[in-house]
Amino acid sequence: PNLAVPTVTYKLFVSGKSGVGKTALVATLAGTPVPPVHHETLGIEATTVYWPAKLRASGRPVIFQLQFWDCGDGALKKFEHLLPACKEEADAVLFLFSFTDRSSFEELPAQMSRVVGPDEENLVRVVVGTKFDLSPQADVTERDVTAFEETWGLPVLRAGSGPGARGGREGLARVAPLLDALVERLWRRDQIAAGVAPAGEGSTPA
Repeated sequence: PNLAVPTVTYKLFVSGKSGVGKTALVATLAGTPVPPVHHETLGIEATTVYWPAKLRASGRPVIFQLQFWDCGDGALKKFEHLLPACKEEADAVLFLFSFTDRSSFEELPAQMSRVVGPDEENLVRVVVGTKFDLSPQADVTERDVTAFEETWGLPVLRAGSGPGARGGREGLARVAPLLDALVERLWRRDQIAAGVAPAGEGSTPA
């Protein structure tokens, strides 16, 4: 990254039951190949994604350094120290469910309460539905998603299930909406914490 452009670093913990596509989502966002066959992540895998943006009010460019921490659901249940490690100094938690796995959607409330405690309101909660493009196999409907958003006050972001990394404009088009939404929410949280009006500067892709 150009050192003349300020860099803002965020740590994001990726949470979700086994098989929803945590590792695949991170690989897609990073532009790296998605594993062709699912296998449980045995420990913690950290992946860094650099995402340039411009602040709406000033037009000033910023590079966001997003550190995604992915940990297998089985490992989290087996080793008690992994969850605190993933949440330590984290800025956000991504709660994933798969549109093709209804149980992963129905478990979201319990998952959120298990991962984020009542004293951790500083953590930005982001819900992401994966495999959104597999509509013929969908077990979660748009009505389900709308009801969840109204109940919890959390918008649901959507991600596809591409077979692997795609470069150029096609790759950017796949990841830009999700990365833009993530950095905008995190930046907004920081602006509010700094005493700036909630309607302060947001972020848009450079």
